[in-house]
Amino acid sequence: MSAPAKVALSPTERIVAEIDGAIGWLIFNNPARRNALSLDMWQAIPAILDRFEGDRDVRVVVLRGAGGKAFLSGADITEFETLRAAAADVARYDRIAEEAVGRLQACPKPTIAMIQGYCMGGGVGVALACDLRLAAADLQMAIPAARLGLSYRWTDIKRLVDLVGPAFAKEIFYTGRRFDAAEALAMGLVNRVLPVAELADFTRDYCARIAENAPLTIAAAKQVISELTKPEGAVDRAALETAVKRCFASADYAEGRRAFIEKRKPRFTGK
Repeated sequence: MSAPAKVALSPTERIVAEIDGAIGWLIFNNPARRNALSLDMWQAIPAILDRFEGDRDVRVVVLRGAGGKAFLSGADITEFETLRAAAADVARYDRIAEEAVGRLQACPKPTIAMIQGYCMGGGVGVALACDLRLAAADLQMAIPAARLGLSYRWTDIKRLVDLVGPAFAKEIFYTGRRFDAAEALAMGLVNRVLPVAELADFTRDYCARIAENAPLTIAAAKQVISELTKPEGAVDRAALETAVKRCFASADYAEGRRAFIEKRKPRFTGK
């Protein structure tokens, strides 16, 4: 991959945060452990998202793993004896992890998990919190909770059920087995499967297509879709109406109309 145009500092060396044009790259950088998620990595995710969201040039956020063998192999179990042994420690760890995943899901900009190799346990949870999942053909995906005797937070399980439905969610949890790329695609766990050598270029092209479009329209669509997946009584209808009206009142809407009439590509600014 080409060198980034700008670099956004990360709170930990185990996550690299780069800004390259319209893409904010969040790179899990623990390849010696197949990018297992350590506590400092969980803690860094919200801070990095703050940087990306504050940069108007960033239109898409992409998560990927370093080393070419794994997206995320789950939580770093070697930390459990010291960080998740007592009940209070478990509660603190889970609170930090849930904040990171929730923060990712709430990111107003489009988020993409670019998955190559292993995506296990908590790594699946991170991928599910993204808007889209683009996978390489060597994907291996599993939630082995039943093999470890632990349980997942209901919020993580709900994301899985919302995506693949209750029957597949039960199969994934009950068996704890690995699913290959073809099975993951058939279940709806991923949006696309690409040959390993094509995944990075496809992702860049995908991001370029998204970045050409009006940011306010995309943000409104993301907000509406997120609200519509909530229970009926929890939908914030006023917020949805505001998001839609903001698009129609924007300079981008005027630019989109002019560009259509003038038969040229629009130049959106997010205003």
